[in-house]
Amino acid sequence: MRVAIITASTDVYKGIEENVSGDAIKEIMEEAGCEITFMRALPLDREVLSTVMQRMADSHLTDLLLTTGGAGLGPQDCTPEATMDVVERPVLGIPEAMRAHTMSMTKRSMLNRSAAGIRKDVLIVNLPGKPQAVKESLRYLLPELMHAVEVIQGGTIL
Repeated sequence: MRVAIITASTDVYKGIEENVSGDAIKEIMEEAGCEITFMRALPLDREVLSTVMQRMADSHLTDLLLTTGGAGLGPQDCTPEATMDVVERPVLGIPEAMRAHTMSMTKRSMLNRSAAGIRKDVLIVNLPGKPQAVKESLRYLLPELMHAVEVIQGGTIL
């Protein structure tokens, strides 16, 4: 399966911070046998994020697009909105399951606004921004995400 990773963080984009959460996603997905076809940090800008997500999906450059960051309550956080700007079919159960799972670890997970959905034959999922939350969430969701991609693509993973 081909995976794209977008880190939505202006500080990571500018090189002020390291891409720890993006690297965590990459490590988990490579361990699962996936090919990372795209990995970039982008500024917290709704138009930039939605444009890149749309191009990735419309060009069939990935099967699964995972984002990290920008889904909190901060005034600049806009990843869920950018995601919903481009998805054609929301998949509400993915972020609901992620939040339910992580609620047992911290009640602050209720403040995560992540979204998920399908554009063309690409599944787009917002993961949390904190590295430990990314790891917990992705490991929990991974089997279902892989199954979802297979179903979305008609039973065949490219």
